[in-house]
Amino acid sequence: MVPGVRLVVLGKQGAGKGTQCVRLSHHYVVPHVSTGDMLRAAVKTGDEYDSKVKENMDSGELLSDDLIMEMVAERLAEPDARARGFILDGCPRTTHQAEALAALMAPTDVDVAVDIEVPTIQAMRRLASRRVCIDCGANYSVTLPPKVNWTCDVCGGEVIQREDDTEDSITRRLELYERQTAPLIDWYTKRGQLAKVNGIGSPDAVLRRVIRAVEERRSHR
Repeated sequence: MVPGVRLVVLGKQGAGKGTQCVRLSHHYVVPHVSTGDMLRAAVKTGDEYDSKVKENMDSGELLSDDLIMEMVAERLAEPDARARGFILDGCPRTTHQAEALAALMAPTDVDVAVDIEVPTIQAMRRLASRRVCIDCGANYSVTLPPKVNWTCDVCGGEVIQREDDTEDSITRRLELYERQTAPLIDWYTKRGQLAKVNGIGSPDAVLRRVIRAVEERRSHR
């Protein structure tokens, strides 16, 4: 069996993180821990995070570091993540979250932080055309829709445009990324944990690049 991995996936919204994280989860046989999925589930089920999460997501704002890290800590403490590792998608988004994650994992650490790079204009086009299943979160687009009438091929749920994929929200999120999340690149670079990957191309081509970058980085540790 392929060895597990403790992997952080970075990149601006629209870089293809979600698509690659699902594929990486299958390749390394570890859970895909998506903070976006956890937050949307919190809103849908009306749990303790409901009101705070919905207010911030509707406005396109980042949630507080403490709230995010509380949810992540709970998830990483579960047996599947403790046994083989994880693909962490959507966290950390700030250097404060990265420091909190490192403290949470001590004395171990993440193996690699992969930065999937795409030009901003490409990211905006992808986000504007993205459509998502409201039940399972499967991604589609206006150019690659579900087979039948915007009904999810995976679970049969309704496929819609997310509220935070409007033009104004996309612009706001990309601005937030540049201001608050991009410094993570420097943070992980200084720790010798960063691997940059070209995110342009087919999902299969990008996946091969990511796996190669991860294995090369791990072989030199």
